[in-house]
Amino acid sequence: MRGPAEARRGSFLKEPGLILDGSVLIRDGLVEEVGLTRRVENLKAARDAVEISAAGRVVMPGFVDSHTHLAFPPPGWAHTDAASALNAVKTSSARSVANQMRKYLRAMARHGTTTVEVKSGCGGGPRAELKLLRALSLAGQDPIEVVATFLLRLPAPAEGPDPAEAAVEWACAEFLPLLNRRRLAQFADIVWSPVESRQRLIRRYLETAARLGLGCRVHADGGGSREAAALACDLRIAGIDHLEQIAVAELGGLAASGPVITLLPGLAFHTGSRPAPARALLEAGAAVALGSNFNRSDSPMLNMQTVVSLACRELGMTPAEALIAATINGAHALGRAATAGSIEHGKPADLVVFNVSDYRELGYHSGMNLVHLTMKRGEFIYQEGDVAPLAAEHLRRAW
Repeated sequence: MRGPAEARRGSFLKEPGLILDGSVLIRDGLVEEVGLTRRVENLKAARDAVEISAAGRVVMPGFVDSHTHLAFPPPGWAHTDAASALNAVKTSSARSVANQMRKYLRAMARHGTTTVEVKSGCGGGPRAELKLLRALSLAGQDPIEVVATFLLRLPAPAEGPDPAEAAVEWACAEFLPLLNRRRLAQFADIVWSPVESRQRLIRRYLETAARLGLGCRVHADGGGSREAAALACDLRIAGIDHLEQIAVAELGGLAASGPVITLLPGLAFHTGSRPAPARALLEAGAAVALGSNFNRSDSPMLNMQTVVSLACRELGMTPAEALIAATINGAHALGRAATAGSIEHGKPADLVVFNVSDYRELGYHSGMNLVHLTMKRGEFIYQEGDVAPLAAEHLRRAW
């Protein structure tokens, strides 16, 4: 996935930088060399290296899942019972919530994800939001890198003064500065509203976050996507997500010059909703990333291999486009392109070895885990195991 310094668009989305019969030399968790096997094996630095054969397999950068709601609702609660799920967060410790999150993070590692964005956005007030963000900080790098995002959901309109005014005032005056001081979030996200009076508040929220040094994102899963995209371009924010309702003809030149657009094919798959017009966005010059949108309520999918497959089958993307969107463009969406998303000299060795002989096969398998090995910073965090009977003496007794 080596290529230009910016997110991939146009023809750059079609070229994954394939190296046939390649090797990667890793030292102290970093990629020291990558290239043809005959060249890498002849390097002096490779003479004492431990060799891990990937013959007949594909070696790729780890997936960068640039949009998830992994933090809420927590495991163990019916996805339709939001009140109970929120109460579970409020009555649990941050450490307990972090331990619950790690179950999902380990499952992601088994399926080839090495970097993941996770949003808070439980809507339970400052104490609950802080608890989720502290839990994300505790989960941190175990076993994969977590990029924490505070998602502000504006309250529903009510009679009298708009409650969104107070929500944005609180976020700008108190909560965002607090998150910045404690380094609990790398991004500030907000759910877009088509209500014109609220768009002024959204702009204020994003401008405040940017002044504090936080990355900015917009959650544009409803009406008014054209206005959301225009604001994202105007403020030069890091990313805009969803855009299922966008009319690409209305974008003009915004797609070609705007931020990374994260598309979520798993959402349409699970809910039967309208998928984003990926093909039109790509042809308009957009930089597209892919995310799982994992959450237990309407998108219970954390396997980025399946996301890639859905992007090919349902969104009309080619395997090369989908894999670039799920790796290096996802890294650009999260401000991690210098450390994730490609196999290049000096970058952390976040790699996945797949049980396929051609990368294009990843676009056509559905629901399978094709991962043979997952590596994070030069260490294997998952290895495919044998299918074999488990001896009775290895089972835990019930008493």
